[in-house]
Amino acid sequence: MKACSVYSLDKKKIKDANLKFAIIVSLWNQEITNRLYKGAYETLIQSGILKEKIQTWKVPGSYELIYSAKKIAHCYNFDSIITIGSLIQGETYHFEYLCQAISQGIKDINIKYDVPVIFCVLTDKNQQQSFDRSGGKNGNKGIECAKTAIYMSLFRKSIK
Repeated sequence: MKACSVYSLDKKKIKDANLKFAIIVSLWNQEITNRLYKGAYETLIQSGILKEKIQTWKVPGSYELIYSAKKIAHCYNFDSIITIGSLIQGETYHFEYLCQAISQGIKDINIKYDVPVIFCVLTDKNQQQSFDRSGGKNGNKGIECAKTAIYMSLFRKSIK
């Protein structure tokens, strides 16, 4: 069995791997998604990924992350795709339906295509919770997702 060492963000290993990333950002709850995007993008750059190896798309809402991630997985050869969105619970069941559909849709793309699709979609009870998780007191999930994208990209390359 081949050992896989992907548990450190070694800049030399990352640079040598010549990784390419797609980031898809929802415009809905843009104040939150911009913060997540900034965290993800800056983490990729700080980890040694060149700017020209990161391509960004914007879509209207989090539901549209499914189609766009599928299309990008099918048409391009990225090492990982990061999907960024924010859903904040309202007074109707719409929140629950969207949360389930989006998580299932992203899961399905991970199964169908040979590229990790990273789920960076906040599903929060209120706007304060979203702020806390997008650069506030609970950190920035965009940073965590960028690190996950790097790990999974290195993992993918180690298996091929």
